[in-house]
Amino acid sequence: MTRRVSIQELGGAHAIILHREHVTVRNLSRQLTAIGLQISTSWPVLDAGALGADFVFFDADMGHDEQFPWPPGQSPMPLIALIGSEAPGRIDWALSAGADAQLLKPIGDGGVYSALLIARAAHNARKALLDDVDSLRRRLNERQTVVRAVNFLMVSGVDEDAAYDRLRRMAMDWRINFEDAARRVVAQHLEKGDLHDRHGHRG
Repeated sequence: MTRRVSIQELGGAHAIILHREHVTVRNLSRQLTAIGLQISTSWPVLDAGALGADFVFFDADMGHDEQFPWPPGQSPMPLIALIGSEAPGRIDWALSAGADAQLLKPIGDGGVYSALLIARAAHNARKALLDDVDSLRRRLNERQTVVRAVNFLMVSGVDEDAAYDRLRRMAMDWRINFEDAARRVVAQHLEKGDLHDRHGHRG
């Protein structure tokens, strides 16, 4: 079930506005203050202290990758693009920077609250997807390590089923999980100089 975020939960959050001094900053700050957020401004770059912010609003019209202390698309918090020019190149850059929501300039008297909620939901969904990909990648790597360990154990002349059983016994004897046992077997064989397994992998 999707968790709802209330206005009370936004109160006290810290938002940074990465924008030159402008009426946009004043209007945006007024809305953020009304919602209950703490505000700071920065220009032309964010420093490392920005990593602790809860939201970052950034100028999509004059923005560039070097403004952020993280790689493009890898922000640790929701990003909201402030867009005045709808030139395709500027929109593309804002997307590549990892914008989770947008506000069109000039900023009026509304829109900020919904942008905050949309940005947080989009950021959380993207982070969950990346976590799932990382988990799948780790599981694939573990599976490949198990296969390599079994191949090394088969060198002694046992078949695949017997090699798996031997690996399970090793894990029990060493009091570690199956995957850790596989990593230890692979490391031991590589230390012995057995650089090729039965499928031709190299260490």
